[in-house]
This record gives sequence, C-alpha cells and structure tokens, in this order.
Amino acid sequence: MHDLKHLFPSASTLFTFLWIAVFTSVFLWQKIAIGGYFVFQDGTPLRTLLPMLRPVAFNLIDFGGVGDGVTLNTKAFERAVSEISKLRDKGGGQLNVPPGLWLTAPFNLTSHITLFLAQDAVILGIQDEKYWPLMPPLPSYGYGREHIGPRYSSLIHGQNLRDVVITGHNGSINGQGQTWWTKHLHKLLNYTRGPLVQLMWSSDIVISNITLRDSPFWTLHPYDCKNVTIKNVTILAPVYKAPNTDGIDPDSCEDMLIEDCYISVGDDAIAIKSGWDQYGIAYGKPSRNIVIRNLVVRSNVSAGISIGSEMSGGVSNVTIENILVWNSRRAIRIKTAPGRGGYVSQITYRNLTFNNVSVGIVIKTDYNEHPDARYDPKALPVIKDISFTNVRGKEVKVPVRIQGSEEIPIRNVTFHDMVVEITKQKKHIFQCAFVQGQVIGTIFPAPCENFDQYNEQGQLVKHSSTYNVTNIDYGI
Repeated sequence: MHDLKHLFPSASTLFTFLWIAVFTSVFLWQKIAIGGYFVFQDGTPLRTLLPMLRPVAFNLIDFGGVGDGVTLNTKAFERAVSEISKLRDKGGGQLNVPPGLWLTAPFNLTSHITLFLAQDAVILGIQDEKYWPLMPPLPSYGYGREHIGPRYSSLIHGQNLRDVVITGHNGSINGQGQTWWTKHLHKLLNYTRGPLVQLMWSSDIVISNITLRDSPFWTLHPYDCKNVTIKNVTILAPVYKAPNTDGIDPDSCEDMLIEDCYISVGDDAIAIKSGWDQYGIAYGKPSRNIVIRNLVVRSNVSAGISIGSEMSGGVSNVTIENILVWNSRRAIRIKTAPGRGGYVSQITYRNLTFNNVSVGIVIKTDYNEHPDARYDPKALPVIKDISFTNVRGKEVKVPVRIQGSEEIPIRNVTFHDMVVEITKQKKHIFQCAFVQGQVIGTIFPAPCENFDQYNEQGQLVKHSSTYNVTNIDYGI
C-alpha cells in the first residue's frame, strides 16, 4: 500500500491512471501485424524478437551477491557475466537476480546473456560517481553531451554484443539519480552523466517485463543497434527536477519495436535521435524502421514522443500509433535547427489521444543548441512526408504548432480525421509557418491557410492561398 500511495498521492490521480489503463486496452486490436511481422508503408518488414531460452541458469548469490542494499555487488555481477561469456558457443546463460536490493557500480553485459530480475529484485546504482568509470564521448556527438571530454558509463552497459535479453517478473533497475540531478543542477559535475542502460553497436536485443526508474541521465539508450524489441517496460522518474531523464532514446538504430509501455519521466518519454550537428553528419547512421505503439506516456517538461533534436544522421520510416499522452507540456514533437543537416521523413502517426496537454503537435526548426561553434549553419535539415491520422484530445490549449522557416520549409504534412477540444480560445489555435500539406475530412479546430483541403472522398475542396502564412503565437 505504501508503494501505491507513492505512485498515486490522491484519489483523482489513481482514477486518472485507471482511466488510462482502460483506455489503452481498447487499442490492442489495432496492432498491424502480418505473420508476426510489422510491415511499413514502403513494404519493409520489421521482425519482432522473442526472448531466448538459455541452456544454463545461474543465481547471483552463487557468485557472492548480497541483496541487503548496502553490500557492493559489482564483483558478483562481473564474475557471473564472465562465467556466462564462456558459454557463448553453447547458447549462453541466464543470470537470475533474486528478490533483494542489489547495490552495484556499473558493469558490462556479454553476448548470449539473459539478465532476469525476479519480482521484488532491485538492482541499485551506487550514487558516488567515483565508482562510475569514464568512457569516450559518443562518436556522433563529438563530446559528452553536457561537458567536453569523456562521459560516465551507464549502470548496465554493453558494446558489440549479440543476443542480449533483460527481462524478469517486473523487477527493477534503479539508478538512484537524485544525487546526480542535484549535482547537475548545481554544476558540480565535470563529466556528462551516464544513462541507466546503454547498449552500443549491438543486435538482437530484447528488453521486457521490467521497471526502470530514477536514471541519472537518459534511461534506456540503444546506440547504433539493430533488431531491438522493448515491450512491457515501465519507466519512471519525477516529472520535475529530474533533468534529462528521457525514457527511451533510440539513437542511430534500425529495426526496432517499442510497445505496451508506460513512461512518466522528467524529459521526453521517447526521443528518436541520430547524432548531433557535424559529428552526426560525419557518423552518418540514421534511425529507421521503428515502430512505437500502444504506449501511455507523460512529460511535464518536454514531450511524450519526440524526434530530435539530435537527428543529423537522419530519421525515416517510423510508425507511431495508439499513443495516449496525458498531463504533459507537449504530446508529439519534432525538433531540429540549422546546422543539424540530416532529414526527418516518412513519419506516420496514427490513433493519438491527448489529455490535458498544453500543445498537442509541435514541429520546431529553431532548436539552436549546438555541441560547439564548428557546426555548419548551412547544413539545413529536410522535414517532409509526415502524416497524422485519427487524432483526439481534450483539455488541449494549442492543438498544432508547425514552425518551419524560409530556410527550413516543412513539406507534405497530412492531417486526416482530427478532433481536439481546446481549453482556451485563441486567435490562432492551429498555428503554422512555412509549411505545405493537406487536410482530409473532419479537422477541428480549423486548420491554418497553409494546407490544401480535401473531403473524405479525396476531392479537392480548397487550395491553399500560400504556404508561408505565419501565425505562431507562444502566448499560451
């Protein structure tokens, strides 16, 4: 009961959560699957992965683990992973983490491993940063993202791995990020904070049936990975004063499925990335073929589902569907800027619901945050071929704000079937600048003049008079 009171401090919050649970259940029948594969509009199949069964299982206690929340278990995890690494030619092994509080410094995984967290098992990240090793900056970012030079490792880390499973009976990985957040806010850290879980240059990954909470920085960060399935994962952090605690950040990843998750954090619930300015352009690895579906998300500081702002390697062929965003600052956001280069294209949004959101849909082209002064301001991103179908909302202040510019126009944006109830009467509710596209069928509130209007039969009703109308109003 204590945990319930922590999560739901009032009856109204509990009621809202139960309403969300019921609401999302009606989405399940809308999954698009053909023979176990998701098929994108361009015909590209996305293979989903199932956890592998291992021929051998180990218990952390057998390697000296003590789950008292005080004893440091780093060596126990390292010994267990080392033993499993010897079995790579025999199918690998499973490491069972039993109930208890398992304090540890960062440790690395190996290929062909299943890390299995029992119910009431909690892996705790040690809060003293001297136990967190330093790593080189990500090659597509140029430096540590917050500070020049190296960055702290993630709590659970892996590089150049294959066939990795992190799962369980809803056990937890807790980064105990409160100390990190305070030090960051008071500028007491010399290096960029580490994620909670980060897998790099790896493939065939399944993360399911666990809770991730209170990460020092981004929570779950797959970097340049392929064939990743994230399913039935709960990600939690305070919605205020937990800076940069993004939920899931697919970064230069290909062939990824994220589904059936609940995320409430202090930054973007999900942010698709692919590198930062000249470093991301040089690295040149896009994020593509990604499906995100059947999620309930919340972000009071940033957005529910974001693309960017670091998208210099490109983002394409992404389907985002059956999403409920509640009690958030923004619901859906694409953010970029001059200097990013790259592209965002072939992005499909379907079945979106916004509840108590300040701004429903945002596309922003002046997110001017750069790693250093060496970026090329003439490296202009391309934003095109984005569609929104079946958008519903209540208690929304501004349903749409699409802010292109003369140097970064936004092209071929489609809205089909949108009804959003607004909470504050404004002169410009559907806000636009330098955007071209079309609206089909019922659209409420009325779209701005930049869009061609079609009826449900696909017949043109009204041509746009201009694509460059600007009526952006930030006075929410």
